[in-house]
Amino acid sequence: MITVEEAFELVKNNVIPTQISMLCEVTKALGLVLAEDIISPINMPPFRQSAMDGYALNIHDDSSYKIIDEIKAGDEHHPVLKAGDAVRIFTGSAVPDTANTVIMQEKVTADKNQLQLNNPAKLKENIRPKGAQIKEGDIALKKGTKLTPAAIGFLLTLGIIKVIVFKKPKIGLVTTGNELIKAGQPLTYGKIYESNSGMLYTGLLSLGYTDATLYKVKDDYNSTVTILDKVISENDVVLITGGISVGDYDFVGKALLELGTEQIFYKVKQKPGKPLFFGKIKNKPVFALPGNPASALSNFYVYVYPSLEKLSGNLNFSINKGTAILRDEYLKKGDRSQFLKAYHKKGKVSILEGQSSAMLHTFAIANAFVYIPGEVTKYSKGDLVTVLHLPV
Repeated sequence: MITVEEAFELVKNNVIPTQISMLCEVTKALGLVLAEDIISPINMPPFRQSAMDGYALNIHDDSSYKIIDEIKAGDEHHPVLKAGDAVRIFTGSAVPDTANTVIMQEKVTADKNQLQLNNPAKLKENIRPKGAQIKEGDIALKKGTKLTPAAIGFLLTLGIIKVIVFKKPKIGLVTTGNELIKAGQPLTYGKIYESNSGMLYTGLLSLGYTDATLYKVKDDYNSTVTILDKVISENDVVLITGGISVGDYDFVGKALLELGTEQIFYKVKQKPGKPLFFGKIKNKPVFALPGNPASALSNFYVYVYPSLEKLSGNLNFSINKGTAILRDEYLKKGDRSQFLKAYHKKGKVSILEGQSSAMLHTFAIANAFVYIPGEVTKYSKGDLVTVLHLPV
């Protein structure tokens, strides 16, 4: 059994980033990662631009000016201003080359075609220079940038409508267990409703992983081998829940090894989620998660999510980690590291009741983990603890 730190390192070193790229419309690229640098095809702004509603001036020694024209946002004409001339102008409008300042409308008095300054005008004030945001030929966004709504908006301001991005992995999600039935069916004695597939599938969707396929396998060795062989051949990543412990009807580990999966590790000195299997076959990552729902979801966030980001080209990704002040004392039993479901707000964190690996109720209201290393046995109220923020 390995430590959490060793498990992190082994997963990191054995997940190989994708090199598969594709052309994608910018507006459909949310959450994808750029596979090449984006070079700006234009200056932004492409002209001298007014930052205010007011008047563009060609400054002279007097405080009186003659209003000769008006320029609205989008107007294409270029009036020529002599010294002492002014044009009415609006935010975002092109500033004439012969204007050397823009004065706010609140600082002037206008009457028909006459303008009186109430405050002295300053050269180059309220004018955004051509290329102030980015110049033509400069790198707009670097390879490896994950596209957010702001990044997509930035690319669209440059007139870019298609980009080369890394393709996200295709994920096969397998659930095992004869005791599981689909929600909505009559609950007969000895059965429980299956939740892991829906939980992890929607977890993938919430993180932007939409290409996931669900598979179900009986607690039967031959069936497990057959289904897993199919899943491995059809997907880039394999996620399995249940069947990975050492019971008489836990066949996942044996089936994976028979199919040629290289076992990187099995079992991590952690709580919840000790019976975690990680391996690879044909350079495809294989994660076999425990069947208990809270254990499965904990391992999903801690180990699977960072791996999917790396596979998608997001090499700089790391779990959102910080510190917070613990609201109440906590005593830890045993020597395993713990990922405790918690609620974080305004720099303080509460460890929630109901930490059982089989229970999701607490998970449903948690927004973070408090991570407690194996060697720590107690935290006092007011101690600073490590917090892993959940993407919820």
